[in-house]
Parts: sequence; C-alpha cells; structure tokens
Amino acid sequence: MIFKNCTFYNELFEKEFGDIKVENGKITQIGIFEEDGIDMSERIMIPGFVDIHIHGCGGGDCSDADKTSLDKMAKQLAKNGVTSFCPTAMTLPIEKLEKIAKTIVDYKQEQNSGSKIIGINFEGPFIASAKKGAQNGDYIAIANKNDFEKLYNASSGLMKLITIAPEVTDSDAFIKNASEYCTVSIGHSAANAEECKQAINSGVKHITHLYNAMTPMTHREAGIVGTALDDERVMCELICDGGHICPAVVRNTFDILGENRAVVISDSMRAAGLGEGEFELGGQKTYVKPNIKYAVLENGTIAASITNIYEEFKNLIDFGIDFKTALKSCTINPAKAIGEDKNIGSIQTGKCADFIFLNKELDIERVYINGILA
Repeated sequence: MIFKNCTFYNELFEKEFGDIKVENGKITQIGIFEEDGIDMSERIMIPGFVDIHIHGCGGGDCSDADKTSLDKMAKQLAKNGVTSFCPTAMTLPIEKLEKIAKTIVDYKQEQNSGSKIIGINFEGPFIASAKKGAQNGDYIAIANKNDFEKLYNASSGLMKLITIAPEVTDSDAFIKNASEYCTVSIGHSAANAEECKQAINSGVKHITHLYNAMTPMTHREAGIVGTALDDERVMCELICDGGHICPAVVRNTFDILGENRAVVISDSMRAAGLGEGEFELGGQKTYVKPNIKYAVLENGTIAASITNIYEEFKNLIDFGIDFKTALKSCTINPAKAIGEDKNIGSIQTGKCADFIFLNKELDIERVYINGILA
C-alpha cells in the first residue's frame, strides 16, 4: 500500500511532502514513488494519538474486567484518532487488579480491530489517603514488592506504568525495583519537595496528572508540582480539557516543560462520549452535569475527565500552544514515557503505520491503525 501526495509531519515533527509505503502494518519507505496509491492530497497527515492514562470511554471501563468493555473503549478511541492506549486500573483490591490485568492480556491477544492496547497502567492502589481524590480509600495499600510482583505477573509483562505516593512508606527500595520493570510515577500524593526529589533520585521518571491530587507549588515549598517542573528527568502528564487545569496554567506549564516533557492524557471514564448522566467509576457513583468539563462525585470532587486526546489536541492549539509542541505531547512523548517510542508515536520508517488524516480545519477524515482503515 502506498499513500501518495502526503503532507505529513516527519520523525522530527517538521512538515514534509512525499509518499509513504506500508507493508505488513509497518512504514517501509518514505519518498517519491512512481507506483500508484491512495491519493492524500489536500490533507494533513499526523501520527496516531497515544493515550497512556485512560480508565474508560464509550460506556466501557477497564476496571469492569470485561472484554466487551475493552472493545467499546478500543472502538471509541479509534474514532477519535487514538491508535494506541494503556487501559488504566484504579485503586481496587489486589485480587481484582490481577483479574483486570489478565482480562486485558487476553483481550489484547484476541483483538483484531480498534485502538491497540500497548500496556497497562496501574494508577492504584499504592497512593495516599490524603490525596485519594475519586479513588476508593478502602482499597489503598502500602507499596510493597510482593503485591507489585502479583500485578506484574498478572499483566504478563504488559505493565507499563504504576503510580505511587512515595511519602507513605520508605519507598526507595520499591521504586528501584519497580523501575526495572516499568515506569514509576508519583501521583495521588502529599509528598513534600524533599520526598519528591528523593523518589526521583531513586528512579521515578513520571508524574501522574500534574497539579491534580498532589502538593502544589508555593513560594516557600516547591511541592510535587514545583519539584517535577524543575527536574528535566521527569515527564509530566496533563489533562487538557480546560477544566482540570485552566488554560493560563497550561500555557505556563508548557513554557517550562518545552516540547519534550509534556504528556497529554485523557484520564477519561466510561462516560466519555456519552453525554450527561450518572455513571460508575471504581465502584463509586459519578455524575456528568450540564456545561461541566468533567465528571464529579456526589460531593462535587472531580472524578475523571470525559474528554479524549483529539479534543485536547485541538484545545492546546486554541490555548496558544504551538502545533509542533501540541502534536509531540499527544504522540511521541507518551510513547517515550512508557518505552514504546521505537514502535509508535511518529511517522518514521520501521514504525507502525498509525496515521490520522486531517482536513485544513483539523477535522479527522481518516484513521489508519497498522495500515488498516479504522
């Protein structure tokens, strides 16, 4: 298959024109070829979006531990240009998390359509009660090697990301061990700047939804936010729905993080794409109300987003973030954060043929996953 007359963003995320050959789901050549192919004139070609932190959408949630739910997610994501994702489990009993992981592994092996599962993200249970947010406090556990191994084994090595609150226990040994197997992230944490820095020195390389459910930056204490922004070893997730973080703060944050450290995530729940109503999240009732950009618990606590990466990408452009930075934060940066950047995240020879074709108004016209029209 050859895509002809493509205006695309190359591996350096610079605009280029040419033809792209695809064989067996991979990009094999980029250039100008005499052979006929699919004419993609008058369109913009970008890499498929990558969402490494998503609980659910389209009525499905990975915590259902049900293949039908995962299928709903995969199909809904593909419609919105998300070609790869990490189903994300919440704070639940270890036994339930093992079941969730095994279900995801089984589904991935059988999957033949929709957005690709590229890993599993465990947002719980190793978090802090003081910053649990919409997580269920009854199931919070102290980070320990035994439970980590149970989750990793249940995932058959598919675990890519795990969140911890480093201040809850002496977490150095846990972080050093876990970081050999996956990316370790700080989140849902009340750590101070010193505790955060120590965790980064021990191997943490990621921050779970920066600003939300963590110690803020003040002029006398950097907290997790200030410490993470100040350390170039760390990549930071951002929910860019315009509600979790206000646009002015998004702009300031991108000014600090630059084009290589921001990772846009949806953190969405099953309500994403379904409109208003009452929905379940991690065993708790949540509500999507009129003119609100996210779901909330009964007490008004922000529960999860109802957005997707495509909507956030357009938000970033509207907020004033330059196109290249916005695109990298939705594609190659999340791929790098979980060590998948050799396979996905950019248009480059040898990588998966995961593309989005946009019109000049940035509307999605076509999505290809492994070279197949989604």
